[in-house]
Amino acid sequence: MADRLPGTAPDDGSASQAPLAGRGSPHDTVRLAVVIGALGVVFGDIGTSPIYTLQTVFNPDDPHPVPVSTENVYGVVSLVFWSVMIIVTVTYVLLAMRADNDGEGGIMALITLLRRWNAERGRKAAAVLAALGIFGASLFFGDSMITPAISVLSAVEGVKVVEPSLEDAVVPITAVIIVLLFLVQRRGTAAVGRIFGPVMIAWFVAIGACGIGGIADHPDILKALSPTYALGFLFGHWGTAFFALAAIVLAVTGAEALYADMGHFGRRAITRGWLFLVLPACVLSYMGQGALILDDPDNISSPFFLLVPDWGRWPMVVLATAATVIASQAVITGAYSVASQAAQLGYLPRLRIAHTSESTIGQIYVPWINWLLMVSVLTLVFAFRSSAELAYAFGMAVTGTITITTLLFFYVARAKWGTPKWLLAVGGGVLLFVDLLFVAANMTKLVHGAWLPLLIGLTAFTVMTTWQRGRLLVTAERERTEGPLPEFVDDLRSGKTSTRRVPGTAVFLNRGKETTPLAMRANVEHNHVRHEQVVILALQTEPVPRVPADQRVVVDALGYADDGIIHVVARFGYMETPDVPGTLAMLDPAETEGPLQLDEASYFLSKIELRRGKARTMAPWRKHLFIATSYITADAAEYFGLPRDRTVIMGSHIEV
Repeated sequence: MADRLPGTAPDDGSASQAPLAGRGSPHDTVRLAVVIGALGVVFGDIGTSPIYTLQTVFNPDDPHPVPVSTENVYGVVSLVFWSVMIIVTVTYVLLAMRADNDGEGGIMALITLLRRWNAERGRKAAAVLAALGIFGASLFFGDSMITPAISVLSAVEGVKVVEPSLEDAVVPITAVIIVLLFLVQRRGTAAVGRIFGPVMIAWFVAIGACGIGGIADHPDILKALSPTYALGFLFGHWGTAFFALAAIVLAVTGAEALYADMGHFGRRAITRGWLFLVLPACVLSYMGQGALILDDPDNISSPFFLLVPDWGRWPMVVLATAATVIASQAVITGAYSVASQAAQLGYLPRLRIAHTSESTIGQIYVPWINWLLMVSVLTLVFAFRSSAELAYAFGMAVTGTITITTLLFFYVARAKWGTPKWLLAVGGGVLLFVDLLFVAANMTKLVHGAWLPLLIGLTAFTVMTTWQRGRLLVTAERERTEGPLPEFVDDLRSGKTSTRRVPGTAVFLNRGKETTPLAMRANVEHNHVRHEQVVILALQTEPVPRVPADQRVVVDALGYADDGIIHVVARFGYMETPDVPGTLAMLDPAETEGPLQLDEASYFLSKIELRRGKARTMAPWRKHLFIATSYITADAAEYFGLPRDRTVIMGSHIEV
């Protein structure tokens, strides 16, 4: 809501207060421009995986190296192909993308669906799975830190192939690119986005063409398309294949982006872009690299760039760098979206959010997240110094998120569509077995970097769950302090509370209409005044991305139609930014007991100072964490679009 402790997000959105109309994806008609836009944003991460996947699998410095042999090359390439088909094509493109929340996808959309199910049915399983989903979203923050580091590093490492003497320049060049990338975030991606699509089309055409060149020299590699080679390698060489899965999973990095960005481009555009260009190009690249390694085992040092003819390697390094920057841009934007949605749903404090596009609401910039990511990415670059060293950290983040998404999807499929249990047991069992196999393989790399995303995920999960718990405690204490609103209005009406009416309109931001705004109670009890027109405004976040304009506000006279006190509920989707003055301007004077004087209205906020109390509500360290987290909250007046010269902030304190 609005009148709250610093940083407390609007209503947690666990349930809608009224049915919302206008649902359905706005992307039903697929245009070529939409597909091109999706190619420029959605597929950057997964489309750059061929740069480092096979190189990592056959890395001789790996603690569990895969020996280079004809049988192993066929097995690895086949495993890569079928991993992409099962996880990306089947799990995400064919299945998960059918579970959307008003057209929006991603793990946060699944969490919202589960919370709604939990509110409607009261199922404990839904609450547990929602918590698991929050951990999956937490792992995504780790993915957002690792992706720019490993992607840009892997592309810049191509200079070593062209000019070995430049090896020492890889890390400094990578650091400069990353700093520039984060510095331009505040300008938004609207202008740059127009060239993303054509650049990625050039990228996929180039890697596909290079792959065809490699296949032409060794066409037998196409036999790896048969699943018998994958199964034969996996079960015939279990000790080698199991550890290889920790690197093979790199081929599916970015799969979550296909789902998360569904709301921007629609399921059909993403599906067509994947099936008709991205998937064929990536498969051709993997096949071509496999053929190159068969020709000469020494090519495992950098099979992607060695597949390129000598004359084209410098252009490919430049194109690869551009593609990895685009991949990084996509995941950074995804981190902004996840943080924004988490704040709206009550898992993070209210963060300052800037919309960078007038036409696309999803293009946002979150300064606090931006600088946190930049420092984290640079730390990873200087600490690990190569894409190979980061590979296992990357795989752990990816497999964890994919497994949780698969599990949540099948629960939603049962709860929402009534899918037969036997079908879920068979289909879900197979897909979860594949996911868990990858998780188990990556767990063997804990001491080699896989601990990093788990640490990041656990940290983010602890912060978000602590904030949610502390917020509930503070809300309960506030309800006790504020007292019931109906009794307060009755006392004003009866004259039991002596006040003097002053001209003008006062807007008190509050959490609902059950309790009295602290600022209003203080104004009446200490100053003994009230305005002629009083608007008690509650901002409510619905578990849908956007709320139609005709369902934006609900007005309640609070029992009396002539006392000048009304209650207004303003409803927003979790993808929207509240605008209080703009919302109040939508009100009909007939509903507000006369026209509101918005040009001169005063806005009242309550600022809550948190103190650590002695009650055993949370562990002492969690109390410190909750209070510390509150300091990153955005300024309330700015967040709600209030005019600063007419905003009054009244303080109070609460112990947690």
